[in-house]
Amino acid sequence: MTTAFYPGSFDPITNGHVDVLVQALNVASKVIVAIGIHPGKTPLFSFEEKGELIRRSLAEALPERTSDVSVVSFDNLVVDAARAHGAALLIRGLRDGTDLDYEMQMAGMNRQMAPDIQTVFLPAGTASRPITATLVRQIAGMGGDVSAFVPAAVLKALQSKRKS
Repeated sequence: MTTAFYPGSFDPITNGHVDVLVQALNVASKVIVAIGIHPGKTPLFSFEEKGELIRRSLAEALPERTSDVSVVSFDNLVVDAARAHGAALLIRGLRDGTDLDYEMQMAGMNRQMAPDIQTVFLPAGTASRPITATLVRQIAGMGGDVSAFVPAAVLKALQSKRKS
C-alpha cells in the first residue's frame, strides 16, 4: 500500500487541485492532503475550513475514494512531514514549464534531504492549467464569477466570505 503526500496551501482548493488529487489516487492507495501553515501569512480560510472544503470537493469528484484521503497540517519541511506520515511519494501538480522549472529544483533538494521519498509530477488538465488559488481569491474578492475554477462547495464558501 503506497501513501502519497500532496502538500500545498489549498486556500482555497481549486478544480486544478482536485484534478491532481484524483490523479494521485490513481498512483497511490492513500493520499494525505497536507495543508502548509505559514505563520507570516493570513489565509482566507482556516485549516478546519480548508479541510472540510477538500473533503467535500473530493466527495463531489470521486465519492468512492473519500476514505482513501486524509487532511493534515504541517509547518516544517515537506519531506520531514511526509516521512512523519509514512508517505513514500510527494505529489506535485504542474501547469506549465514555469512550474516544472521550480518543481524540478524543489524535487532535487527534497531528494538530497530524503532520498527515500520520490517526487511524482502530475500534469494539470487543459481546463485547469490557468487556475491558481491566488487568482481565484482575487477574482472572488472583487465579486467576479469563479464558478468555472472551483468545486461547488468552494464557490459557496467564497460567496459566504464575500458577504461577511
